[in-house]
Amino acid sequence: MTDFQDNARAAETAMREVFPQTPLLRNDHLSQRFDADIWLKREDLSPVRSYKLRGAFNAMRKHRGEGLFVAASAGNHAQGVAFMCRQFAVKGVIFMPVTTPQQKIQKTKMFGGEFVEIRLIGDYFDECLTAAQEFCGTEGGYFLSPFDDDDVIEGQASVAVEIEQQLGRVPDHLVIPVGGGGLSSGVLSYFGNTPNYTFVEPAGGACLRAALEAGKPVTLPRVDTFADGAAVAKIGERTFDRLRGVGVANTLTISEDRLCTTILEMLNVEGIVLEPAGALSVDALKDLGQAIRGRTVVCITSGGNFDFERLPEVKERAQRYSGVKKYFILRLPQRPGALKGFLELLGPEDDIARFEYLKKSARNFGSVLIGIETKRPENFDRLYASLDALGYTYSDITEDEVLANFVI
Repeated sequence: MTDFQDNARAAETAMREVFPQTPLLRNDHLSQRFDADIWLKREDLSPVRSYKLRGAFNAMRKHRGEGLFVAASAGNHAQGVAFMCRQFAVKGVIFMPVTTPQQKIQKTKMFGGEFVEIRLIGDYFDECLTAAQEFCGTEGGYFLSPFDDDDVIEGQASVAVEIEQQLGRVPDHLVIPVGGGGLSSGVLSYFGNTPNYTFVEPAGGACLRAALEAGKPVTLPRVDTFADGAAVAKIGERTFDRLRGVGVANTLTISEDRLCTTILEMLNVEGIVLEPAGALSVDALKDLGQAIRGRTVVCITSGGNFDFERLPEVKERAQRYSGVKKYFILRLPQRPGALKGFLELLGPEDDIARFEYLKKSARNFGSVLIGIETKRPENFDRLYASLDALGYTYSDITEDEVLANFVI
């Protein structure tokens, strides 16, 4: 037993005075689908619907004498810190970007109550982080990092303590989402090399993979914030020190569009609400194949703070990834019957989801923006073959990032 394991167990025991263990549940649907014994560690069912309150709890109980805690966050970390400020009856100042959705701001206020002050600074997280650190420099207080803090890492390791207790042993394989590395480094430090690991990142924020390839933490030139709970530009220095030996082969990057198919599947089939980062570990099962067949696998579903106003976007991205929805610009002759001729090319499973056209004077042809949904991807092969045979001019813009973001 190492000192880290002892400390993680002590943290987990102390947490029981504040909130219960999150459940470890076997999932029959995933177990049958992947021919393995699949368990979900449901961090989405914590009081703040993510694991972030664990690290906040552990740091606060050790530094309670500071009297003031300062954090920068646009989401789950803010809510975890706010929840614990109220539990410990200590003052917290949380810096959040001006662009933070109102729902997240309100939930942070709700969890923290009178003990938390929220300051909205800048459009991006980096501006918030700078403001929070400057505030600590002038006003004092303890800066509570979302991941790059030894006490936070130790607190997140309580997830591993609970898995071992609930399963009765160490699992064969752990699938862990990675953002700044607090959760993944904590679990790895607790279990060591006993299980196999898969560390999963969103393609638009793969800071662990970049650090492993460079041999040190590096800042990504661009981050896609769709999976905001794991979209981090640079992995922590302390967390990477613990993760530097995991090897690139044990990491996976998942496209944000593919992730949407898993969010919908878990919602529609299992009734489980996962945020994008929370779905990463489940989505990764699609890539593991023989590596997990017949084995006991634990996926950590790290969060369920999903704003249902995002559901249309998630469905849209899932359909486009699955190939059952496409957008294209079609050049049509400006004459009576031209549109009818095109519509006759559609099959019985095809449906028009978007149509925009404005007739231009003194032109023989006009451009039409069309979105089509269908039930099977191969239906588009038939449609495009018909268009080609009849000499239509068209351009598929589904994967054109600039055009798609502008018109879809």
